Amino acid sequence: MPDIPGGSAPPPPEHPARVVTLHGELDLRTAPALRARLDVVTAGSCPDLVLDLRPVSFIDCAGLGVLCRVRNRVRARHGRLRLVVGSTHLPRVLRHTGLAGFFEVLPGMPVAETADRAAL
Repeated sequence: MPDIPGGSAPPPPEHPARVVTLHGELDLRTAPALRARLDVVTAGSCPDLVLDLRPVSFIDCAGLGVLCRVRNRVRARHGRLRLVVGSTHLPRVLRHTGLAGFFEVLPGMPVAETADRAAL
């Protein structure tokens, strides 16, 4: 099929999203290691990443900074990032910090996104 000016690129091949479950506290102490691990996860082209934040008990500005970094890396690589927050305190934190509109936030795990899980 010839390229059409102004047309969109064909969709990428279907693949399951990578689901990463984060646990505990996302803070100044844990942020550097988490940042390094998520940089590896988002290094490829078109990353499709679901961060399951339901087990997170605390997040500070360093943890929010890691989430923003992941978002920026995923967007720069034309990928997709979703945050699964459940009914925890995280939606309120995102709202109060003005970050709620920056992320695709889900209340629960998408059914189709159960393959390729990792825990950090």
